Amino acid sequence: MATSRVVVYPPDEDGGRRVRVEGKILGIAYSLRDVAECLRRAGPEGMDGADVASAT
Repeated sequence: MATSRVVVYPPDEDGGRRVRVEGKILGIAYSLRDVAECLRRAGPEGMDGADVASAT
């Protein structure tokens, strides 16, 4: 399984967190579901909020 460097930044003044994978900003997440969606678009299929939560 390939690995990628994923960074989820602290919330900004609006509560959104930037999600970056391998140096590229994928979007702003306001929930765990948003983080999972950013990561899903970046590659791994079948990823959901439970997968993201278990990685923390």
